[in-house]
Amino acid sequence: MLDVTDLPAVNATLNAVSATLLATGYVLIRSGRIEQHRACMLAACATSTLFLASYVIYHLNVGSVAFTGQGPIRVVYFTVLISHIVLAALILPLALLTLIRALRGRFAAHAAIARWTLPVWLYVSVTGVIVYWMLYRM
Repeated sequence: MLDVTDLPAVNATLNAVSATLLATGYVLIRSGRIEQHRACMLAACATSTLFLASYVIYHLNVGSVAFTGQGPIRVVYFTVLISHIVLAALILPLALLTLIRALRGRFAAHAAIARWTLPVWLYVSVTGVIVYWMLYRM
């Protein structure tokens, strides 16, 4: 059974899985494999939804965790963290809009916004793993 203190590692894993699914989905759509792309992107949405639920549960129970690193690494950490937080706030509505356009068959509009959604979502997923590593493993 998982304890609430296990959730940061779960969250980092979910972020890594999401990033992998996003990258795979991109490769699949570029090679014309539409159904596989769709499956990957829906799995990325599900994985990110699980992440968000787990993240909220963790922080409701634990609160915030202070970064204890000192020196130049502190600047690196907060630079990554701030950019991660700002873009994480943007990615939820952006990803939902991208998903809705695809599900409604508005593929030109979907592709137009996906060009922005994908790199932002990938950045948020990858930096989520980096923030976890810096906060809990350094």
